[in-house]
Amino acid sequence: MKIVFMGTPDFAVKSLERLYRDGHEIACVFTQEDKPRNRGMKPGVSPVKELAVSSGTAVHQPKTLKDPDVAAMIGDINCDLIVVVAYGKFLTKEIIDAPSLGSINIHGSVLPKYRGASPIQHAIINGEKETGVTSQFITEQMDAGDIIFTWKTPIGDDETSGDLFLRLSEMGAGLLSETIDALSRGTVARIPQNHAEASYAPLLSRDMAAIDWNKSAYEIKCKVRGLNPWPVATMQPGADILKVFSVDTTDNKPDGVPGDIVSCGKSGFEVVCSDGTVIVKEVQPPGGKRMPAADYIRGRK
Repeated sequence: MKIVFMGTPDFAVKSLERLYRDGHEIACVFTQEDKPRNRGMKPGVSPVKELAVSSGTAVHQPKTLKDPDVAAMIGDINCDLIVVVAYGKFLTKEIIDAPSLGSINIHGSVLPKYRGASPIQHAIINGEKETGVTSQFITEQMDAGDIIFTWKTPIGDDETSGDLFLRLSEMGAGLLSETIDALSRGTVARIPQNHAEASYAPLLSRDMAAIDWNKSAYEIKCKVRGLNPWPVATMQPGADILKVFSVDTTDNKPDGVPGDIVSCGKSGFEVVCSDGTVIVKEVQPPGGKRMPAADYIRGRK
C-alpha cells in the first residue's frame, strides 16, 4: 500500500518501523520542523525524521499544512492512505480527503476519553486503571473521527508515563498494522464516537509540577508518575526545589499538616498529605543528579 506518514516524536517511530517491516511503500514522511535543543541550541531533528532519512524516505517539514502547495503535493502523490501518529499539526479537509482509502490516526487513549496532546500522562495523573490505543478516521475536529479499532491495557500501579509511552507505542504499531490490513480487505466498520463522553488532555507544562500536599496520597503518587519523565513533579522542603521522580503511599496517620516532613530514613523522607503520608523516594536537586532521597538527606537537616 502506498502511504504518506505524518509523525514527530518517539511514540510515532514504532508505527513507522512497522510500516516499513510490513512492506508498505512509504511515499514520504511529514514531521515537525527542526527545533533548537539543549544548551548549544543546535537544530535537533525529530526521531521520525531520523528514521525516515536513514531509510531513504523523502521528508517534508512545512510550517503549516494550510499552504495550498502542500495539499497539491499530497494530491500529486496519489497515495492510498495517510497515516498520522503524534504529528502535532492539523490536517485540512483537502489533505484528509486526498487518499483513496482516507486518512487515519493512531491515538494513545481509549477514545473518546483523553482527546488531545497528552493522553498518556493525563490518564495516569487522573488515576485511571486502564487505557489503550485507538485507530480512527481523521476529521477536521481533534480526535473526533469514527473509531476503527480499540486495544485496551491495564495501567500498572507504579507505571510512569515514560513506561506507558513505550508500551503504547508498541501497541499502536500493532494496531496500525491490523487496521491497514482490514482497510485493504474492505472489512472496516466505522464506529461514531459518543461526543458527550469526550474528555481532553491538553499539553503539559512546568506550571503543573509543584506537588499539592493537600491532595490524597494516591493523587500525589499518580501526579508524580504522570509527570515522569517530563516535566517532573517538584517539592521544596527547604531552600532547594527538588524534582521528585517517585513516591510510595503509606498507611500512616501522623500528626502534622500537609507538607510537613515527619520522618527521614533509608527509604526517603515522609511527608504529610490530606489522608496520611507519602514516602519521597527519588529526587534531583538543582544542578545535581537524580538520586535516592536518602542520599540527598545525608548531611542535611
